[in-house]
Amino acid sequence: MLIGNIQPLDPILINWPITIYWYGAIIGTGALLGLWIATKEGEKRGLNKDIFVDLVLFAIPIAIICARLYYVIFQWDHYSQNPGDIIKIWEGGLAIHGGLIGAVATGVVFARVRGLSFWKLADIAAPSIILGQAIGRWGNFMNQEAHGGPVTREFLEGLHLPEFIVNQMYINGTYYHPTFLYESLWNIVGFGLLLLLRKVNLKRGELFLSYVIWYSIGRFFIEGLRTDSLMLTENLMIAQVISIALIILSITLIIVRRVLGYATHRYLDPETNTKIETTK
Repeated sequence: MLIGNIQPLDPILINWPITIYWYGAIIGTGALLGLWIATKEGEKRGLNKDIFVDLVLFAIPIAIICARLYYVIFQWDHYSQNPGDIIKIWEGGLAIHGGLIGAVATGVVFARVRGLSFWKLADIAAPSIILGQAIGRWGNFMNQEAHGGPVTREFLEGLHLPEFIVNQMYINGTYYHPTFLYESLWNIVGFGLLLLLRKVNLKRGELFLSYVIWYSIGRFFIEGLRTDSLMLTENLMIAQVISIALIILSITLIIVRRVLGYATHRYLDPETNTKIETTK
């Protein structure tokens, strides 16, 4: 049993001349690392090295806006009374499902404008997305949010966690499940799985859909431990409903695209739009 006061980690990374929060810095780091990985893989798959840079310039701001709007909509009782809080994304409150909706919509439009296969772009980006999510969850850790229900210190120590994680899970006199960590680890395993699936040479689109299935399975179970979930009804968590829907939709798309012959290309097939987007 720890004796003495436990001080939470400072959520501010830099406080002069501007304030930079760990939350934003960690999410930004995940996004940059994911971009680098996607760019390298895109070049191997015959795409211009600037394709994913161009895509991210649109996708990231749109995804952030959609992630925030998604969160605000389902917390409208609070934000309708405190409209000034809507822009305070540095304090947390970005819903991943909202961000994915924005990113996917942006990718669809971008691919159509550039004359590329959306599914190919999505397949290449899938490992980067899940790795970015794994890293981004540590922003929640710094903000002491996205945690689960109460536990004992002995429980956390039984997980053989580093002291700094155990102490950060001590919030207002109570220890909590580090669900941010559970999801981060689940996503790291998913990242490794997707890298392996690249070598399987699945039908185009199935790598991305495999990401959706893997992430959604983990999110469904981990969400059940959380205490800050967005709720559809008093007993129905929105994230769990969305996760089930995404799993069903992804499996259906894999089957339908194969049966109807829409999935004619494989992941390792060269891009057909060589006139514009091949590597120079």
